[in-house]
Amino acid sequence: MGLRADALLSALPAPAAAPVSVPAPAPAPALVGSGTGGSVPERLASLPAVEDRRRMLTDLVRGHASAVLRHASADAVLPDRAFAALGFDSLTAVELRNRIGLATGLRLPATVLFDHPTPAGLADRLLAELGGADEQEEQTGKSSSAPAASEARPQEPIAVVGIGCRFPGGVERRRTLELLTEGVDAVGDWPPDRGWDTERLYHPDPDHPGTTYSRQGGFLRDISGFDAEFFGISPREALAMDPQQRLLLETSWEAVEAAGQDPTSLKGRQIGVFVGTNGQDYPQLLAGAPGTSEGMCSPATPPVCSPGGSPMCSDWRAPRSPWTPPAPPRWSRSIWRCRRCAGATASRRSGGVTVMSTPGLFVEFSRQRGLAPDGRCKAFSAQADGTGWGEGAAVLLLERLSDAHRHGHPVLALISAAR
Repeated sequence: MGLRADALLSALPAPAAAPVSVPAPAPAPALVGSGTGGSVPERLASLPAVEDRRRMLTDLVRGHASAVLRHASADAVLPDRAFAALGFDSLTAVELRNRIGLATGLRLPATVLFDHPTPAGLADRLLAELGGADEQEEQTGKSSSAPAASEARPQEPIAVVGIGCRFPGGVERRRTLELLTEGVDAVGDWPPDRGWDTERLYHPDPDHPGTTYSRQGGFLRDISGFDAEFFGISPREALAMDPQQRLLLETSWEAVEAAGQDPTSLKGRQIGVFVGTNGQDYPQLLAGAPGTSEGMCSPATPPVCSPGGSPMCSDWRAPRSPWTPPAPPRWSRSIWRCRRCAGATASRRSGGVTVMSTPGLFVEFSRQRGLAPDGRCKAFSAQADGTGWGEGAAVLLLERLSDAHRHGHPVLALISAAR
């Protein structure tokens, strides 16, 4: 489904005229093979084989997940299907976390479904927390496929094997350099599809309140076009999701495809995700429409959620971080040192993702006389007269060079290994 920005408010549900009664939480269906009597840790201890313990916890997760989603049976919740694809949103994810915490006695973080995005993956987390995994498994990690740190060569470069991007001028995929080679000017007028009151916003006087004297910048095209169903995201949560997070999902998928890989083949792999973003003004847009996405905006829009979006929809695991330093040492170290990270999707802070959902930056910098009237930066020039605003998104798929050669992945660039 595509989300059209100019139809955003009309597509949002109107506020309810009267309070809506919320049904009491349904009890979890009977858990297959989980045994009866005793607490979860006691029943777990009574099972001699690790696979039996894992199966019991998987059934427990499936049972509570089916109750949260109002299914009649746990059979509707497949062990290896992502929670997002099953229909979970931010609210139901927290409800499932609370249920499982009560059942097991564990204190689980609110992001546990982002960190372990399938019932089987969450069961593995519970198994490790409850002490039901073999000692060898706890030390090495069940799904780790990366060589141990001692096998990684400290001087080995990091290879860029895939790129996904969106830049002004209609640049997608790997057409980025055409802006330079063909001398394309990507700066243009304000986009017409964001609902901005362009007539009221512009005023040539820098001191005029609530207006801006510059109406040009480097804007992305069609930021509202997003196939939520493709990523297993409900329409309601997609409306509440910051466009920056939507772009990260799309470009992450494209980066894997550009490397000649099937993105679904990375399911369950140890893929670290490092993301940098700029401002978050999309909640201001949602706040102007009462009842838009109440209960969804807070979990779906802050920058800390951005690194969790791709893993939750793709079942990627291993380290992730919402902030990346200007230089690449953090994510490069996670690739060649960390045995838990076979690869990494790294959106460097110098690129990352930036989308202006509102014209607030234009208004703010106009009061400071900090904008170039033509929207173009003129660094190191005597004609420099202010900054120009631009948008973009970029995702790099990174591997150790030896891994890229072994798997036959394209090597687009090399990054020196961090010391």
